[in-house]
Amino acid sequence: MAESMQVATRASQVPALREKEETRNQFLTFSLRGEVLAMEVRFVKEILQYGNITEVPLAPPTVRGVMNLRGAVIPVIDLAVRFGRPATAADRRTCIVILEVEEEDRATVMGIVVDHVSEVLEIAETDIEPAPTFGSTLRADFVRGVGKIGGRFVILLDVERVLSAEELGKTEFASSPSARSRVSEPAF
Repeated sequence: MAESMQVATRASQVPALREKEETRNQFLTFSLRGEVLAMEVRFVKEILQYGNITEVPLAPPTVRGVMNLRGAVIPVIDLAVRFGRPATAADRRTCIVILEVEEEDRATVMGIVVDHVSEVLEIAETDIEPAPTFGSTLRADFVRGVGKIGGRFVILLDVERVLSAEELGKTEFASSPSARSRVSEPAF
């Protein structure tokens, strides 16, 4: 009888183990300066063709401008500039990915400019390796991990870190020409 209870207990654990092993997340893959990157689909609200962006005077270099999305003003970030690369040259495949990121109990909606969107992939948690400490042109804290898909690897972004208002603010202040001149001016 004890043996049958053990078998029953193990049998009841098998679905939970299978479920844990088979946990799969969906990722939107996209191209940015020839590099394939991905982000969790849970952040993506929609994908739009590039266009109708209004430039904002004196905006930081990362901010491409703002756009009207069904009556709401949405900031648009150039992801290439955010990663320290030259601005994205818009063409017919360039997209704006509208994301919703929660930060400090509030949702922030913004767009990011990418070269083009590729596909949605499912990646099992067991196929995600920790972020490497070398070999990527991105800051290590921007990388959630590396997904193994077939025989290739895809860099998985930590969207909440990349688009953090605090992080964007620090980067923008440090890269702003007026900020650099203020820092280097003597305080008399």
